[in-house]
Amino acid sequence: MVRGERRRLGLSQEELAERTGIGVRSIGKLEAGRIANPRPATVRKLADAFGLTGDERNRFCSAATTTAVPDPPTQPAPPRAATPAQLPADVARFAGRADHLDRLTAALDGAADRHPAAVVISAIAGTAGIGKTTLAVHWAHRVRHRFPDGQLYVNLRGFHPSGAVMDPAQAIRSMLEALDVPRQRIPADLDAQAALYRSELAGRRMLVVLDNARDAEQVRPLLPGAPGCFVLVTSRSQLTSLVAVEGAQPLTLDLLTAGEARELLASRLGADRLAAEPEAAEELVTRCARLPLALAIVAARAATNPGFPLRAIADDLRGLDGLADEDPTGDIRAVFSWSVATLSPATARMFRLVGLHAGPDFSAAAAASLAAVTPTAVRPMLAELARANLIMEAVPGRYTLHDLLRAYAAELAADEEPADERHAARQRMFDHYLHTAHAADRLIDTHRDASVLPEPATGVTPEPLDDHQQALTWFATEQPVLLNAVRHAAASGFDGHAWLLARTLAEFLDRRGHWRDSVETQHVALAAAERLGDLPRQADSHRVLARAHTRLGEFDDAHTHYAHALAAFDAAGDRTGQAHTHNSIADVCERQNRYQDALDHARKALDLHRGLGHRRGEAAALNAVGWYQAQLGDHRPALSSCEEALRLLEELGDRYGQAATLDSLGYVYDRLGTYDRALTCYADSLTVFRDLGDRYWEATLLTRIGETRRAMGDTGAAKENLRHALTILDDLAHPDAEQVRVSLQKLDG
Repeated sequence: MVRGERRRLGLSQEELAERTGIGVRSIGKLEAGRIANPRPATVRKLADAFGLTGDERNRFCSAATTTAVPDPPTQPAPPRAATPAQLPADVARFAGRADHLDRLTAALDGAADRHPAAVVISAIAGTAGIGKTTLAVHWAHRVRHRFPDGQLYVNLRGFHPSGAVMDPAQAIRSMLEALDVPRQRIPADLDAQAALYRSELAGRRMLVVLDNARDAEQVRPLLPGAPGCFVLVTSRSQLTSLVAVEGAQPLTLDLLTAGEARELLASRLGADRLAAEPEAAEELVTRCARLPLALAIVAARAATNPGFPLRAIADDLRGLDGLADEDPTGDIRAVFSWSVATLSPATARMFRLVGLHAGPDFSAAAAASLAAVTPTAVRPMLAELARANLIMEAVPGRYTLHDLLRAYAAELAADEEPADERHAARQRMFDHYLHTAHAADRLIDTHRDASVLPEPATGVTPEPLDDHQQALTWFATEQPVLLNAVRHAAASGFDGHAWLLARTLAEFLDRRGHWRDSVETQHVALAAAERLGDLPRQADSHRVLARAHTRLGEFDDAHTHYAHALAAFDAAGDRTGQAHTHNSIADVCERQNRYQDALDHARKALDLHRGLGHRRGEAAALNAVGWYQAQLGDHRPALSSCEEALRLLEELGDRYGQAATLDSLGYVYDRLGTYDRALTCYADSLTVFRDLGDRYWEATLLTRIGETRRAMGDTGAAKENLRHALTILDDLAHPDAEQVRVSLQKLDG
């Protein structure tokens, strides 16, 4: 009975001795039957170690006191195969992972349906603390009835705090013992042990759980060779070669969803406690980054302190200190450290530096600049981090890591990287994004006045961009990173980078209609320019802020910032900046139906640009003059102004300016009743704005075309154009949407 209970729990005699305080030799004698009547205290210690209660405990204790009566000699019965049941205890309150459980069951069902010629393997991978073992054990308990020959379990200690990874030979010996193979039959050679292990499992239907594997090489000797068995492997590594060679079915765990995270907390603390403090509960989910281990630590703290408000526990979770514990298996830093300890030195440095990145994700090229290595050299490092599940390649070529891992990486960088190297790494990161963004901005707006950047730091490799479309795609992909980089640069003391990054991002944000983002980044840029004492940059930030407020219909804020911009440009003696600002003020006046004021500001801009010999500015101001003349009903002078502007813009090759002027000409022709020419101008303008990726102007042109179609009596086409425009404006959350909606209702009515 002692031997059977020990093997049920997967313990060696040495481990049982440690649990009970009974000598290893005594346990060996008990199992060999050489101690007929052990002391009651010894029996109680064994029963406690085995977790026996009730009738099971009574039977166990009775067996130790019953005098054995030898049976008459008979023919020895054939040895009965052991039925091990080694699974660790199931989690009492498992939460979430329904899809992953279904996928494991589907793999098992598929194996049963196909009657495969080989063993079926599922490999559960994921970062530290993600819940791999919990999922594996919970699922194994759900399906153990389907394995009548038993369940084997071994913790391979691939990422153990002691660093003592279990040797495959030791794992095989423990499983052979669980199968009642006498020790004297177990060979010393690993290959011979593996062959005996496969022979013992042949013809059996067993579940084999290999937990916490270091790599595929540790797992391979432990795989059965015949069908009927199902092997479940968990690892912090991706075990790619196990998938490629043995056909393992990969299952990668990500963070819990927000709903699953709340479900986990509710299962441990009760739904009522979460409902009583919903905001604090949401903050716990956020600060734990939806990582199961972190949530379990917090839930345990809350459960052991039922009188503590969840708000107090949430407030205590700032940083990783709130997730520390004396037990290494329940301490976030310790658990993460076991994965980092397996990395090569260069890759470990890369992980530390990633903690300095602005987030939320990054490209291989950005990582190369961050670490001052070549794009070719960085890829093996990122691949190693991905295999260790310390970063995740969410989409091809882009990498991310959750907030707690990022915080841990940043702590390591602070502890192990000198301050000057951290500063240099941040500068390389900001230089990478600034120089690539600057190149992208020049491709988007090739005729804006050129600016010159300082040379990037040594080790920075900006990303190559060849054309306008590549520039738009890069901006769209990196937009969340660039917004974070502006804030991060300002907070890190890189005010110059913060201002320049915000400025290079401004045109893209305006064209895509992301004006709230523009307002936020320009406020950061303005504060940076004020700290630098740079008056021209302050003026420019005010002007860009005013433009964004104008687009959002916040005209009072727009006028305030334009007034600040004019004053700053005047103080700096920047007449070009004053001219651009007057042209912009005309735009906000027009939106307030102050057309004469708008025309006055446009004429001031025209005079300033002509005086400076600034031809592009002159063309833009001419178009603005023509537009406001048209709004005032002076259509013939408007036509003359716009045609002059278009000729100048064609000479300059300015596509954006041409598109804006074609829109003005279309409007003038519409008011003159020349609808076919109006539609031609609008269509040409729309083509350019679509190509340039300017969604707001696309919606504006579609609206104009719809209005012209309505004037021509083509109601069906008008509705189609207006609906398309409304879809874009709603997506942009733009106030112009309401006016288009009213126009559609009139057409429907």
